[in-house]
Amino acid sequence: MYDCTTESGRAEGIAAAVEVVRDGGVVVLPTDTVYGIGADAFSPEAVASVLAAKGRGREMPPPVLVPSVRTVDGLATDVPEWARDLIREFWPGPLTLVLKAQSSLMWDLGDTNGTVAVRMPKDDTALALLGEVGPMAVTSANLTGRPPATTVTDAAAQLGAAVAVYLDAGPTTSTEVSTIVDCTSEVPVVLRAGAVTQEQLDAVLHPEPADTEADAPADTDPADTDSDAPEPEPTQALELPADPASDSTPDNTPDSSTPGETR
Repeated sequence: MYDCTTESGRAEGIAAAVEVVRDGGVVVLPTDTVYGIGADAFSPEAVASVLAAKGRGREMPPPVLVPSVRTVDGLATDVPEWARDLIREFWPGPLTLVLKAQSSLMWDLGDTNGTVAVRMPKDDTALALLGEVGPMAVTSANLTGRPPATTVTDAAAQLGAAVAVYLDAGPTTSTEVSTIVDCTSEVPVVLRAGAVTQEQLDAVLHPEPADTEADAPADTDPADTDSDAPEPEPTQALELPADPASDSTPDNTPDSSTPGETR
């Protein structure tokens, strides 16, 4: 276990974790949501070790944490533009996007049905490790059915010797898991509610229309008219009925469900 709350301790811990991950081992690392247990995403044996440590089967494949936005196009294909809008708004942060995986990738995350769940965490220790080893298969650091770990002590109590290195960055800043959005269809579907709220998603996916009244031309001041123009003949004023205004907002909120514990 390495104390990553100091610069020297974090450097030592990350160096040890890098060595373990490159050797196909399993580590526990902090994120901006809860602690995670992870391994090299491109090592089928390492991914299997992560699932075994949690007591989980292949039917619940782990998400993949990435060190930068640029990594997404190397892992996924056919990324919708609205999914990129979500990335620009919420990454790094607690939003996991399910995308169509690149078919050429030589990896085995489990029964993914050709998809990959991707997230860029907002945590310095996690990003430093990911920057050294690349994409990691990471899921919450707890036994299946138990609450996610918000401290490294919680994680160690549940996972024990199944993990080679524990990176301790103190309690996580959030007790919520990441929000998961399926981006493999024409419209987004929230698979799990989490730290990013539905209202925050809607603000990006369905922005409010611009205020057209603010763009309307101002009434013309009679003093600004051409002084050489002839005076109009006086006419009888007519009172016209007001044109009623309407204000309607379409309901575009996607349905949501809450699957099992994934990060």
